[in-house]
Amino acid sequence: MAINNVNNGGTKTPIDNQKLSQQQTLNNATTQAESQKAASPTVRQDSVSLTQSAQQLAQVQRKGTEAPVNQEKIEKLKKAIQLGQYNVNPEVLAKKIATLEAELFGTKA
Repeated sequence: MAINNVNNGGTKTPIDNQKLSQQQTLNNATTQAESQKAASPTVRQDSVSLTQSAQQLAQVQRKGTEAPVNQEKIEKLKKAIQLGQYNVNPEVLAKKIATLEAELFGTKA
């Protein structure tokens, strides 16, 4: 059995192996680049900003941990409290609290 009119009776064009190879290489590179893009998520940059109050609080906490501790004075105060001999002067305490707040918040006491 004979097959007629293959390729409309025209001559068969030869395959250019070099062009075919370049085209396949280009297609493979494009496919790899696309798959890498899809596989690796976009890196986001996170950031944190603290309010002025939070910065002041952090500063106070730092100062509190760096402050020296007078253990002898602490023991004397504990003993006075236990014996009921520790008296608080409310006026002096109020002034000290106002001074501390003024230092913390930058206001005038």
